Formats: sequence, C-alpha cells, structure tokens
Amino acid sequence: MNITVLDDYQGAIPTLSCFERLRGHEVKVWSDHVTGTEQLAARLADTEVLVLIRERSIVNAALLERLPRLKLISQFGVTPHIDVAACTRLGITVCSGQFPRPSYATAEFTWGLILASVRHIPQEVANLKQGGWQTTLGTVLHGSTLGVYGYGKIGKLVAGYGKAFGMRVLVWGRESTLAKAHADGFDTAGSKEEFLAQSDVVSLHMRLTDATRGAITAQDLARMKPGALLVNTSRAELIAPGALEAALKAGRPGHAAVDVYEQEPVVRANHPLLALDNALCTPHLGHVERDAYEFGFGHAFDQVVAWCAGTPENVVNPEVLTRPMWRGKVQ
Repeated sequence: MNITVLDDYQGAIPTLSCFERLRGHEVKVWSDHVTGTEQLAARLADTEVLVLIRERSIVNAALLERLPRLKLISQFGVTPHIDVAACTRLGITVCSGQFPRPSYATAEFTWGLILASVRHIPQEVANLKQGGWQTTLGTVLHGSTLGVYGYGKIGKLVAGYGKAFGMRVLVWGRESTLAKAHADGFDTAGSKEEFLAQSDVVSLHMRLTDATRGAITAQDLARMKPGALLVNTSRAELIAPGALEAALKAGRPGHAAVDVYEQEPVVRANHPLLALDNALCTPHLGHVERDAYEFGFGHAFDQVVAWCAGTPENVVNPEVLTRPMWRGKVQ
C-alpha cells in the first residue's frame, strides 16, 4: 500500500520501533506542514492510506473528493478534524482508537509550565547565557491554590501533582466532575466566579465541545488575581477569541503559560501572545513524547495492518464496510 504520514514536525515517526510494522509498504513521511487544498491534494495524489498526527491537518470534503485512491485514514484520538460523513459517502474507512489511559506526558508538561512560569526559568536561562545573573523574584507554590478546571484523566493527574507540592487544590467543572473530585478528597468551588477569584494557578483540562468552546470569557479572566497564572495545555478555543491577550495586557491574570493555539503551527507575526513578556508560549509539546508516540502510533499502524488483512479495527464509520463501494476491499 502507498502510505502517507503528514505533519511529523520532528521527523520522529521513522525512528519509532513501531514504524517497523509498516515494513513492506511504500511509506512517505512529511515533516513540513501545508494547509491549502491544492497543496494537500497534490501531496496525497497517490496515497491509499493516510496516517494523521492528532488534529494537525484538516481533512475536509473538498480535499477528500480530490483523492480518488484514498481508502483508509488511520490515527489515534478524537476526529473533529476529519469529515467522517464525507469519508463514508466516498467509501473511505476511518480508524481511530481512543487512549484508555491518561496522557501522562501532557500532565507532566503542564506542571513543567507551571514551575517554569512561577520561577521565571526561561527568562533567567536566557539572561545567564547573555552574561547576566539573577533578575527576577520567583513565587513558591506551597500553600497557594491550584485551580483545576475539568477533572478528567489529565485534570486528575494535575490535581495530584498540586497536592504533592503542598497546594490547596480547588476543582471546577460539571456536576459529575465536582462529584468525582469531591470523592477523591479535593475541594470544589461553589461557582465559577469563586473558583477563578480564589485560584493562584488555573489549569484548563476540558474537552473542546460546543458547550466548552469559549467557556473562559473576558469577564472570567478579569476575576482572576493580578498575580495569578493561567495555564492552557488543552485547547485554545476554550478561551474566547482575543480574551487572553487583552487580559494579560490589563494585568488580570498576571501571567499565562500556553501550549495550544487556534491555528497551528504558529507564525510569529500572526500571534499576539508571542509579543507579551508575561506569556510563556510553547509549540504544542504536551503530548509530544517518545513513549506516547510509540503507544499512539503503534495502535495507528496496527489499524493499518488489520485493515489490509481485511479485519478493520476501531472503525469510526462502520457503515462504510457494508457498502459495495468500500474502497478497502483489497484484491
């Protein structure tokens, strides 16, 4: 099969042990990122199997209709970036397993951002390399309040890290979220306003849905303390467009650490957060870790192997398999 992997920014995929599972196939791995339908259609013209890395590329109907040879899309994780209905209409199978375990990589990276922010580590490293010495005064986490917005798999891990650092952990989210957090011994806020006003660090850990899109408004951010830190390793769209940049300029919250953006990769000239001294910005590194890649891509490649054998796994659109036009019927 002719297999294409898009958006491997680090050139990491061929170095993974699981890559061996594609032996015998023609595999092309692209490390740069293109967005236009024309460019992607040209790049994928001969592709029969497309392997995606999370939501880095949008696969819409306009693109799919330009790819008559495409039979399978395989990845790991949620699929909001794939037009599954168009895939079904065109006879393209979509296979995407879900992580049965929390993303330890993202939870640990979240905590790294918190420490880097409150102790001004990036600034001090840069200053030292330029011949300087101490220029900032950090803040201790012990005894302060960590606000965890969303108590799913990752939020639960981050809350545990906060407890280990001697922080008071305060949770906010849906009623079911609050019940789980309370059962685990964590404090829960009586309202979102109370949650934001009391927290010294707020870390977002919600799924992006219609209900959570723009859940953090300009008014919410204005309720945070002047010295507070907002951390977002989940989804940029959880915050209302432009609200965080304006809030940081106004001084509430005083700092932000951000790993996710509305459009990725980020071009410096196009993102105002990169120009703010009180924003620590990283290039969506939360899930980018070797063990997580071996786990996720191992499953994505297993899905390719199973599909080629005529026994598809983790099929998102199973109705496509019953149609005469199913492209996956390997001759």
